[in-house]
Amino acid sequence: MAIEPPTPRTGSRFLDAFLQSPFAGLAPWIVMSLLSGPGRFEESVATALGLSILFLFLSHRRGGSLKPMEVFDIVYFGCLAVIGLFASDSLITWLEKWSGEMSSLALVAFAFGSLLLRNPFTLPYAKETTPEEYWTSPLFLKVNQLITLVWALSFTVSAASGLYGDLVLDQPDNFWTGWIIPIGALLFALSFTEWYPDVASAQAPREPGEPEEVAPPLVKLFDFLPPYVIGVGIAMLVTDNDPDWLGITLIVVGALGSAALRRAGTQSRSGSTA
Repeated sequence: MAIEPPTPRTGSRFLDAFLQSPFAGLAPWIVMSLLSGPGRFEESVATALGLSILFLFLSHRRGGSLKPMEVFDIVYFGCLAVIGLFASDSLITWLEKWSGEMSSLALVAFAFGSLLLRNPFTLPYAKETTPEEYWTSPLFLKVNQLITLVWALSFTVSAASGLYGDLVLDQPDNFWTGWIIPIGALLFALSFTEWYPDVASAQAPREPGEPEEVAPPLVKLFDFLPPYVIGVGIAMLVTDNDPDWLGITLIVVGALGSAALRRAGTQSRSGSTA
């Protein structure tokens, strides 16, 4: 009687999916941006460095390859941690204000640098979920180049938004420039990373007799938008950053948008099976 291998637990599958996604390499940066603020530079850097080491360890334990993003995380946060140990109070104060923009600009340089070196930083992550026979195909390389470019542009938007909040508004914790715009750029890049590979595969030339693939609709790329708009509205009401009527309006618009996207998705599936 054949013995079937045990089915991976849901938590294990989730962890594998997380570690095989560029989001694992970016999570320490997101955590640092959430924790950073006056009097919290050392804590935010130490947490980001700890997460970087933890994710590298878990990835190695589960058979993952060493990725440039993981190395960059540890080197960058390690340098900031060392600086924090020996910096004067005035330098720490300066870092508390500018570390967010420094991190965004570092990510911009890293992402565009990986494109210039023809080694997109998303490539090692994609290889862990793609059969090796496709690793050198032009389509595989093109998909990762475009996904990396979208991430690089997302980092650029975050950096520009933060710089505007600091330099022009002199408000490092501005609700829009410090939180909402960078989070929106991040969510778009995540959504594009999930959406575009299927589109590129469906649009690729096919050999005679090879079955056609149905590309996900463009509306699928914006599935994140209604929950994001609802979240912005709720955050506005909770933090009292703007008029209540604007927050309520965003919640209503987000709810209507979510219903519209669900309806469009249902019609799209019905059309594809007709």
